[in-house]
Amino acid sequence: MNTNMVLITEKEFKQISTLLYKNFGINLTDKKQTLVRGRLNKIIRTKGYNTFTNYYNAIQADKSGMLQIELADHLSTNHSYFFRENEHFKYLTINTFPEIERLNILKDPSELRMWCAGCAAGEEPYTLAILLKEYFGNKLIGTKPVILATDISTTALSTAKSGIYTEDKLKSMPAKYLDKYFNKIGDGKYSVKTSLRNLILFKRLNLMRDTFPFKNKFHIIFCRNVMIYFDKETRETLISKYHRDLTDNGILFIGHSETIGRNSSQFKYIIPAVYRKIG
Repeated sequence: MNTNMVLITEKEFKQISTLLYKNFGINLTDKKQTLVRGRLNKIIRTKGYNTFTNYYNAIQADKSGMLQIELADHLSTNHSYFFRENEHFKYLTINTFPEIERLNILKDPSELRMWCAGCAAGEEPYTLAILLKEYFGNKLIGTKPVILATDISTTALSTAKSGIYTEDKLKSMPAKYLDKYFNKIGDGKYSVKTSLRNLILFKRLNLMRDTFPFKNKFHIIFCRNVMIYFDKETRETLISKYHRDLTDNGILFIGHSETIGRNSSQFKYIIPAVYRKIG
């Protein structure tokens, strides 16, 4: 056992877990106490808080809100990789894109609106950008972003904006895409090419907002492996927000470990973890 590890009391864990739930919707059960202690110890020791109570009091006193953001950064998991849960991407290319094209929903593909909610370090939106380029090609005119990619983690967004990834993140990437859309920059790292970057707008967004600051609705929303951190009430509220911000018959993709009830009045089940807006 690390003797330098700052211990956390039941009261302190409750204070921090309540704050996270209230402000970010993250639902930490008692089983997560060891995880919280481990992930926050470095902050507490390096910044001289000494105890979790001192750290919690500093967060409460911080008017800028930056300490809250830092807390959420450390306790939200941003594990992802390119082409994760690939069945979704196959469905998008084989079914969703052709349907959008067939119904003349768009005058041109640059009018397509997609949202990656909980984009982590950018692997998902860049995967979507590759598929857009592969399907629509030169029809994607200019440099107008088609994909909005949001996350609560400033650390994850920083990585996403840099567009630099190690080989292990690209292990599921077909070789033809790696050569076409990435530059090898040495040390086993690759940089996303400008043609993909131009299709994505990265922004920080807290999904617990009452409303989202969008002028227009989305044709497609990806929110995969995000709601696993939320309780039932928070999930249902978020799903209602997605229903509101999707176009008629818009498509919602969620994680394979997540579900929307088959009796939902808002979404119709299509295939596992893919739903169509009703109404």
